[in-house]
Amino acid sequence: FGRITLNTYLAKNPSITLDAKNLLITKLDQITSSNGMGGNSLNPRFIITANVNIGSKDIIPGPPQMIAQNIDITFFVGDAVTNTIFSNTTLSLKGVGTNENKAFIDALKTINPKNKELLAFLEEGKTKIINYYSTNCDFIIKDAQTLVKQEKYDEAIYQLSLVPDVCKDCYFKCLDTLTQIYQQKIDADCKVKFNEAKVIWTAAQTPNGAEKAGDILSAINPMANCQKDVTTFIKAIDAKLKADEKARWQFKMKQY
Repeated sequence: FGRITLNTYLAKNPSITLDAKNLLITKLDQITSSNGMGGNSLNPRFIITANVNIGSKDIIPGPPQMIAQNIDITFFVGDAVTNTIFSNTTLSLKGVGTNENKAFIDALKTINPKNKELLAFLEEGKTKIINYYSTNCDFIIKDAQTLVKQEKYDEAIYQLSLVPDVCKDCYFKCLDTLTQIYQQKIDADCKVKFNEAKVIWTAAQTPNGAEKAGDILSAINPMANCQKDVTTFIKAIDAKLKADEKARWQFKMKQY
């Protein structure tokens, strides 16, 4: 969280062998990680990908006979949800090997993650992503509030947490909203647990019932708004138990 990250994605291409595909994926990972935009599954929305166009090939007489392969690789940074391309650049590469696949792999090995064209390409993509958050901030917050109405508190918090801190204005707006939603989450959780504890205690007003209710009450966040009612309820249970039955209950409440 707090960073703009790009996740590596590579579409299926029957003309590329598995070894070549794995090398290209590694190169894409190196491009992002070496420039502070290494991706992960936290936010799979923004991706870096590549499209390979295999060009002409030249036969170099031997022995051994060698093949010189020309390829163009177009790199893209985009939004996987809306299928929007933010930036792209093309590198023309050449590799030599004893067969076409080895020549192709040799060409991929020449990709430099610090290539100036790639750096400019990533910077443009980063700027476009920041602009996305800046222009869609109100929609992001509105979507989170809609999730709250559906009692999907964790999902709402997650979506707001994805806004990177480089998007300053949107970041702080989402942080304020996130704080409010978290309070709503623990308040709703408290209500559920409190009611569950009351049902258990009503059904069995015994040391065992008190212990079960205590286990539930101890899982309530102390910052929840119903904490005052929880404290009153605990005192009521305490008063109900006989003096010689209080030991285990009081120990559990000391832990709480």
